[in-house]
Amino acid sequence: MKNKFIKSTFILIIGGLITKILAFIIRIYFTRIIGNGINIYSLIMPTYSLLITITQLGFPIAISNIIAKGQTKGKKIMSSVIPISLILNLFLILTIIFTANYLSSNLLHNKDAYYPLIACSFVMPFISLSSIIRGYFFGKQQMMPHSISNIIEQLFKLFIVLVIMPHLIKLGTIPSVCGYILISIISETISIIVFLLYLPKGWSIKKEDLKPDIATMKEILSISIPTTSSRLIGNIGYFLEPIILTHFMILNGYSSSYIISEYAIYNTFVIGILIVPTFLLGALATSLLPEITKNRNNKLKVKSIIKKVMIFSLLLGIISNLIIFFLSPYILQILFKTQNGLTYIRFLCPFFIIFYLEAPLSSILQAYNQNKYIMKTTSIGIIIKLLSIIILSYFKIGIYNLIIAEIINIFIVTTLNYKKIKSLV
Repeated sequence: MKNKFIKSTFILIIGGLITKILAFIIRIYFTRIIGNGINIYSLIMPTYSLLITITQLGFPIAISNIIAKGQTKGKKIMSSVIPISLILNLFLILTIIFTANYLSSNLLHNKDAYYPLIACSFVMPFISLSSIIRGYFFGKQQMMPHSISNIIEQLFKLFIVLVIMPHLIKLGTIPSVCGYILISIISETISIIVFLLYLPKGWSIKKEDLKPDIATMKEILSISIPTTSSRLIGNIGYFLEPIILTHFMILNGYSSSYIISEYAIYNTFVIGILIVPTFLLGALATSLLPEITKNRNNKLKVKSIIKKVMIFSLLLGIISNLIIFFLSPYILQILFKTQNGLTYIRFLCPFFIIFYLEAPLSSILQAYNQNKYIMKTTSIGIIIKLLSIIILSYFKIGIYNLIIAEIINIFIVTTLNYKKIKSLV
């Protein structure tokens, strides 16, 4: 069991490292070639993230959890999930088409965001299907399909971006941003094909299999909805972030162009660099869920796993942030040919160490079916963060109102989750 956990984590770390490097190369190239278009892209990212959370509906975690228990056949689970997912995606596409104009003009205060928002909606079904199949393999603790599919997906995306983006740039900023988003349809399709190749021989879902099993569907939703609720609240907060930030900073004398520009710097350069090490923690958290689910009754083993995970996460946070703090001028220059965001990065570094504990802590709580508690702590963190943005806006400290609010949110959520785990184990 221990060897399987270590092997799964190791595969995810290696696969995550390669994927992260490829994704970073794509992001660097896109940031350099798109110019001011990065402002629009950063502005719609919170909405994009919210849509992804809704379309996934917590299915990957629910599927992984149920399959790890070994009480329900994978085929029955998949055939119960896919029809629900297809209906949900159709609803989302229609919703975005009818509300994109209001979102872009009235909430985001930028009409150029209209077509990119619509482009986001059409990517959702592909992300959803890919994540469902990924959840199946996670439950089986087969991490190789996930790693291989991610690497191949990013390789294809890199190739397509390098070939198509120079032509799209000639058409203008909006077609370029929309094209970059829609490229994900091709990359996600490649990922799905790779997953299908790893399914057991003779494993297939026929047309008659697409009838959901009611009992299985209820079990999936009993896990997925509370899980989604916490992520949904987090993403609603992220969605509201630029809306509230823009409104209150304009109210306090800042121009819309300054806010959008600084927000793009914060999201693209600052957070983009600070979250690079999290692929290791994402790998760890993914392997942790089925492992702790299987060993919940063995408290000594669970305590040992948690202790090692916490030490590893803290060490990773300290080492990573020391490197980023001292080398950030060179990192920014080499990757993005800019020094924008340098002071923000150095301000955030010491506090961001705690952020690296969030993913493992959430995974442990999910293994103990504490999704409602995660939802509660996420809600508390988001509400305080948004209130902090509003209050700090009146101090006229620029984008630091968002940065300080982010630090407050990290400390609140991490502290509450850690205290809950101590009471459970």
